[in-house]
Amino acid sequence: MSEPIRLTTPLTQDKVRSLHIGDRVLISGTIYAARDAAHKRLFQLLDETEQVPDGPEEPVTEPVEETPLETTGETDNGVPARTLVPTDPSGYTVCGRSYISNSTDHALTVTELSEPFDARLADGEPQILILHTHGSEAYTPPPGTDIVWSGNYRTTDSRYNVVGVGDEMAEVFTAAGISVLHDRTLYDYSSYNDAYNNALAAIETYLAEYPSIRFILDVHRDAIGDAEGNQYKVISEIDGVGTSAQMTLVMGSDGSGLAHEHWMENLKLAVALQDNILQSYPTLMRPILLRNSRYNQHATTGSLLVEVGAAGNSPEEAALAGRLFAQQMADYLIDLGK
Repeated sequence: MSEPIRLTTPLTQDKVRSLHIGDRVLISGTIYAARDAAHKRLFQLLDETEQVPDGPEEPVTEPVEETPLETTGETDNGVPARTLVPTDPSGYTVCGRSYISNSTDHALTVTELSEPFDARLADGEPQILILHTHGSEAYTPPPGTDIVWSGNYRTTDSRYNVVGVGDEMAEVFTAAGISVLHDRTLYDYSSYNDAYNNALAAIETYLAEYPSIRFILDVHRDAIGDAEGNQYKVISEIDGVGTSAQMTLVMGSDGSGLAHEHWMENLKLAVALQDNILQSYPTLMRPILLRNSRYNQHATTGSLLVEVGAAGNSPEEAALAGRLFAQQMADYLIDLGK
């Protein structure tokens, strides 16, 4: 009899797809069990919503295989730092400077990814909507900081969560002459599992009230740990500016079965924008992630899920990243309209 395959939860799609009928599998970790009636109800809810209710929190992304560059080790908030960059195109779709980690069944071609995207700045105000589906996602301030945590690396205090990053981004866009609506609502508080549905309802309301909105930025942060589960931060040293958090664009598709007809338009925008940013800041952006979930990006052809740093980053590193990204995006969109 063959040796069993040993797996540890949470399971990734790649791990599940590697299994075959007849395999002996030993699974360790947290496992949720339910009878057939519960399974049927879960599938019904999946058809109706973006998330499985009453389950454990999941990170938006999983760390992809990237190469850590040498960094200063520990910086101001005491969290070990790494700079993650891809050095081998294997396993990626590479379009210009942009690396794409594709976990869907869709085949990507450089030709299609290089085509012009649909979204453009237009007349009217506002033109960009910034919101936070998981607004309480927080960063790590220096030891001794007086902060009230609402969960694991989560707080309602906007000085330390992603809402503060959205404030920085909105300020930069406004200074560039682009009208912004920044929704500072914490859609994950107090119900994490309803966050995407609640955010979608708000998005639909905003689009009905402000048809001038062309771009939607859903600003999050990642959570990255080493093999022992210790948090570390991801940083980019910007010459003459300072230490910034690295960023990731997480793009949705129709792979979950939910309608998302124009997901490629969003992805083309992400590729073009990332390629432009990397010209100025070669290590600011980590690879783009294309996922099966749609992350409410079906609402417009200018929707991006922007992960700013990770839980281990300091609020200041995240704020700098948000400002750099917003300035680059503003300059790029304005130049396109000339």
